[in-house]
Amino acid sequence: MGKETALLFFLCGGTVGAIFTCPLEVIKTRLQSSRLALRTVYYPQVHLGTISGAGVVRQTSVTPGLLQVLKSILEKEGPKSLFRGLGPNLVGVAPSRAVYFACYSKAKEQFNGVFVPNSNIVHIFSAGSAAFVTNSLMNPIWMVKTRMQLERKVRGSKQMNTLQCARYVYQTEGIRGFYRGLTASYAGISETIICFAIYESLKKYLKEAPLASSTNGTEKNSTNFFGLMAAAALSKGCASCVAYPHEVIRTRLREEGSKYKSFVQTARLVFREEGYLAFYRGLFAQLIRQIPNTAIVLSTYELIVYLLEDHAQ
Repeated sequence: MGKETALLFFLCGGTVGAIFTCPLEVIKTRLQSSRLALRTVYYPQVHLGTISGAGVVRQTSVTPGLLQVLKSILEKEGPKSLFRGLGPNLVGVAPSRAVYFACYSKAKEQFNGVFVPNSNIVHIFSAGSAAFVTNSLMNPIWMVKTRMQLERKVRGSKQMNTLQCARYVYQTEGIRGFYRGLTASYAGISETIICFAIYESLKKYLKEAPLASSTNGTEKNSTNFFGLMAAAALSKGCASCVAYPHEVIRTRLREEGSKYKSFVQTARLVFREEGYLAFYRGLFAQLIRQIPNTAIVLSTYELIVYLLEDHAQ
């Protein structure tokens, strides 16, 4: 397999994954938003000590779940709204992954010369450096994607396309508008670091496991591939659960006309007004979307590296 063919296969896989998981990303973004419509529920309470014995009604709000948001989008906006932001996603997914893995490989080479080769500290610094570069370059595209996903239009009304949304952001907020949420993305580097630190440790364990050394040929390659998929899935699941709050903060910062101004101010405001559980809105949709996607991406990346090295020999 040639280098260009392998890279094309890898990027196409990421593009297909972005298309299939787009509805989950739209739902996740809506759940993270401050404009999420809360359902009001009334609980009748009868106080036996009162003379009249009349019921006292207590009012509370309940956050809609994944299926309720899905139903609301389908009923009020139509199925097409589940693919809002797909345009910028398709534009950005291939270059972002290409930039990320190129930076990760280059940084790994550099840090291997500074620290103990292939140690956890090398993986952590490599992942952090690659994420920093990728987030800085790609934030304008992800900003437009989030703004499009948050746009609510009744069924049949015209919605902004990618270029119209980008033009609107520029006209109303200037160049700085495209970099809203960047601080939260930088905070999200912790997720990448955690993911790769766990993944590289599991990959090392799989390579040294007795099962891996006892099998041969095709069976060994198959075992390694599915083992890497499982390692990637576990790594991403753990990292997402730990670092997820930055996603909610980033979405709030990207809302139009938002009262959220900075990372710390947004975190304090969300906690004060909605409680700590608000930082985990949309986590279930994120796990469903990201875990299989990351498992496929990382294991495919490892397969391509293996094939390229084998081809070079």
